[in-house]
Amino acid sequence: MKHAWSFFVPVALLLALAPNAKADTFYPMLMGIDPVAVQVGRTSQCRIHSRYTMHDAVQVVVSGRGVKAELVPHKLDPKSKKKPNIPWLDVKFTVAPDAPLGVREVRVLTPRGLSTVGQLVVVRQPVVAEKGNNNTLAQAQQVTLPAAICGRLERGEDVDMFRFHAKAGQQLVFHVRCQRLQDKVHDLQQHADPILTLRTAKGQTLATSDNVLLADPVLAYTFRQEGDYVLELRDVRYQGRGYWYYVIEVWQGPFAFTTYPPAVQQGAKASLQLVGPHAPEEPLAWNVPQELAPGVHQVQLPQGQGTTNPLPLYVSSRPVQLEAGQPNEAPEQAQQISVPGGISGRMNQPGDVDYFRFQAKKGQAFRFEVFARRLQSALDPHIRILNADGKRQLALNDDFRHYGVLIGDSLIDRWVAPADGTYLLEVRDVHLRGGPEFVYHVDVAPAEPYFVLSMDTAKTILAPGTCAPLFVRAERRNGFQGEVELEVEGVPPGIKTHIGRILADRIDGVIFFEAPKDAKVQLARIRVFGKAKVKGADGKEHLLRVEAVPRQETYMPGGGRGHWPVEEHYLSVTSPQMDIQAVELNTYDVKLRPGESKRIEVTIKRAKDFKKNVTLAVVFFHLSSRYGDVLPRGVTLDGGKSKTLLKATEDKGWITLKAAPSAKPVQGVLVPVMAHVSINFVMKSTYAARPLRLTILPAEKK
Repeated sequence: MKHAWSFFVPVALLLALAPNAKADTFYPMLMGIDPVAVQVGRTSQCRIHSRYTMHDAVQVVVSGRGVKAELVPHKLDPKSKKKPNIPWLDVKFTVAPDAPLGVREVRVLTPRGLSTVGQLVVVRQPVVAEKGNNNTLAQAQQVTLPAAICGRLERGEDVDMFRFHAKAGQQLVFHVRCQRLQDKVHDLQQHADPILTLRTAKGQTLATSDNVLLADPVLAYTFRQEGDYVLELRDVRYQGRGYWYYVIEVWQGPFAFTTYPPAVQQGAKASLQLVGPHAPEEPLAWNVPQELAPGVHQVQLPQGQGTTNPLPLYVSSRPVQLEAGQPNEAPEQAQQISVPGGISGRMNQPGDVDYFRFQAKKGQAFRFEVFARRLQSALDPHIRILNADGKRQLALNDDFRHYGVLIGDSLIDRWVAPADGTYLLEVRDVHLRGGPEFVYHVDVAPAEPYFVLSMDTAKTILAPGTCAPLFVRAERRNGFQGEVELEVEGVPPGIKTHIGRILADRIDGVIFFEAPKDAKVQLARIRVFGKAKVKGADGKEHLLRVEAVPRQETYMPGGGRGHWPVEEHYLSVTSPQMDIQAVELNTYDVKLRPGESKRIEVTIKRAKDFKKNVTLAVVFFHLSSRYGDVLPRGVTLDGGKSKTLLKATEDKGWITLKAAPSAKPVQGVLVPVMAHVSINFVMKSTYAARPLRLTILPAEKK
């Protein structure tokens, strides 16, 4: 579907450059939490920083279990008549003793809507916050270990130094979280690239670490003699930003990146060897809970009287086969594997290449997915399908996109055997590296038609008296071409839903939430599902139900709009004093025949004193990219016959929908008529009318 650049680009630039393009009421965008870590079994006070005010914050929500948040009231001037601009908020986090360790998502609810995602780390060690100027050896801050050292690289050439005492023979692991805490931050266009250095008390370099877990360092060291030492953290480019927060978790003894094997069977008994610094040789025994659904999970394995650090593990619904002890480094040595199934292996040394043999019949379709980088393995996998003697390449893959994010793992989503016979699966590191930490798991299964779903946002903000759309996108794979029905769970009482569908020839669908005029400020976690009938490898039809993954909008360098997968999606109802209090249409039922067009009148109700630009749309655009387009194929917005920019005090516009002569009949598609108020170049506050029901009738017979 084509849209004229002459309409969309000038409007976007006008909204970005005009001085009055920002709204009066908009949600906070969280930038960081200081300190960024809290200890289990304690109550800690942290400060949440935000772009845009958090005045009158109502609630703070934390993902997962075991962490509660309590707002600390601001002290305001009772005589001031101005709306307070409060870009920070003090919060008390109470962490249960058995709360899982690791990263949590934090959100703040205000009367203007729910914030973007911030991140908080739950740690085992006592939290020590950076204090004062610690840029030199003489100024190094004294800390007692074990500890979780929290700070930030707040300016250019910032170097943070911490002095500690270690005993002879002591084994410590310094695990940095910094860059990985920044992917979900909406408006942090440049990320830190930290490097960690261990020095003697006089400054001599003992060890350094860079780019172990993505861009974050992990440094393990065994101290030869007792004494004072200095830990130094800086950006590798000597850059700094006000929101580059970090935590250095100092672990005594073993620290695990992953396990071997890195996969376990759901509900089975597993024997796992920890992979990481100072890891013991003895494997750990673990009964895999039956309730752990297939997929990647963060787990803490039982170890001695406690547990390991949190680490990722792949749970499979099928038995996990292990790479055999005998060599399989050449095609003629290939190890036999069964299909469907899963094989866990390891590149034991540099140059190692693993081969596996499987049988296939002509026309059989297979799917090969490698789990390595997602399991914190050092392996950057590369896979190929070869003929029986390994001399002919039939398929290959290096990296693929996972919910819009390019990851280092490999996927051959559909490979069809050209003839009956034996074939080889080749697994290697793309740079032919190897070692104990280069583990992997390959899931091998029939390539059946399926789909995955994602939500365009991590939150839906709903103003009383209006509707709010939530766009859901389907990625169809392995020949699935059907329609997807949408479902939603968790909608609070009093909120109506209007649920659309994803047409068979489109990728987007929409769900509308409608709030009455007297709706109160509230928050609810919602889950979205899609279901469709698909044919399995046996040719039989069955119902497939898939949960949609929420994604946080991110402001990309240069003004692009990106996404990052998050754990939860929330629906928040705002106060009635929002910029737009109603969006109304002159008709909510439109029928078009091929070649016809129809004009729909749109009226917005502005809040008192709200005199900013508003744009009308039926497709969610940013620059030239569509992020929500549910119009049936062949139906477009006729920009030349529409008034979509409402300036200053204007409250009436119109849109004209046009059906091409080739448009096919379709019944009752729910179409959003949206009113956007720009917050910044990327983010918008979106209000909508009740859904427009669009039907394309058959062409009239001549």
